[in-house]
Amino acid sequence: MKEKVVLAYSGGLDTTAIIPWLKEHFGYEVICCCVDCGQGNELDGLDERAKMSGAAKLYIEDITDDFAENYIMPCVQADAVYENKYLLGTSMARPAIAKKLVEIARKEGASAICHGATGKGNDQIRFELSIKALAPDLKIIAPWRMTDVWTMQSREDEIEYCKKHGIDLPFDHSHSYSRDRNLWHISHEGLELEDPANEPNYEHMLVLGVTPEKAPDEAEYVTMTFEKGVPVSINGKSMKVADIIRELNRLGGKHGIGIVDIVENRVVGMKSRGVYETPGGTILMEAHRQLEELILDRATMEAKKDMGNKMAQIVYEGKWFTPLREAVQAFVTSTQEYVTGEVKFKLYKGNIIKAGTVSPYSLYNESLASFTTGDMYDHHDASGFITLFGLPLKVRAMKLAEAKKNQN
Repeated sequence: MKEKVVLAYSGGLDTTAIIPWLKEHFGYEVICCCVDCGQGNELDGLDERAKMSGAAKLYIEDITDDFAENYIMPCVQADAVYENKYLLGTSMARPAIAKKLVEIARKEGASAICHGATGKGNDQIRFELSIKALAPDLKIIAPWRMTDVWTMQSREDEIEYCKKHGIDLPFDHSHSYSRDRNLWHISHEGLELEDPANEPNYEHMLVLGVTPEKAPDEAEYVTMTFEKGVPVSINGKSMKVADIIRELNRLGGKHGIGIVDIVENRVVGMKSRGVYETPGGTILMEAHRQLEELILDRATMEAKKDMGNKMAQIVYEGKWFTPLREAVQAFVTSTQEYVTGEVKFKLYKGNIIKAGTVSPYSLYNESLASFTTGDMYDHHDASGFITLFGLPLKVRAMKLAEAKKNQN
């Protein structure tokens, strides 16, 4: 009986060429698994394409709700943003995909999992660390790193290889951006983006929305409600998390929200340039921040900022299935107990503008915050506070003055 391998299959040229390559070089029975994280019509026609390419079976597994609730929301609640810009769209999805690949491998009795990530990117790390953590006994096959047997170096090589194996595919020699899409975002790399001196060709690139210049001239108000840090409704309509993100994607795309051009530091040590469209995610994270401003105390917000940066690093580096991620997430979850309320804002030409936030757990006290004197605050108390708070500065200045005098 042939050994089975589960291939992380997208239906694109790379993973299509990998199917006959696995059979030719290893004699595997190839089980394709396409994991749907909300990438939409990219899944059309995959079954026929996989079978035509020589796959024994194709699984299409919809994990959109799992992705939204158990991967996206922990990062939203943590305010996890990599290098102050990247909202982790691809990074969050990879461990969710890897977990499903392992499940299918167990179901099929496969001995290996194969992915089409390149040897220069982050995804190889994210896939493989997740697989090692969940199924250390499974072999991992990464064709792009196996240069002794994977001799294809370009799209043209892959197309020619497929033709030699009787696979007639709807791919040509034209070049396009390298993209990754899911419910949360779409990323763009390649073409003019490979030179940071070039301005992105947004006319040709954008998929989820428009540039701020092309957004409507009228602002649009949006109201969201949260319960314990989780969005539960938008504009008065209750929805599950995935549907809220879909609606925010529509609204954000319409108003030119969430387009980020970044040169980021990859885990493997190089810099790479990409453009991310995250319209709904940008809105959701900003709305969550607005609500937390009212509710979290100063010390917790300071600690949470550090934890958010740590969470971003953990997720970006593919360390989702680790004790550290679990510990950081546990801290973040504890901070969300009272993050309940309503956030209102307006969208206008790439901007998210506050329009009012309310919460039954708000720590904002109008009597304390106003310029009038209230019962809870005696202005005289500030004198003693400043004396003690500034004592280290005063002592240091006195000692420096004394030392300078002694030197003279």
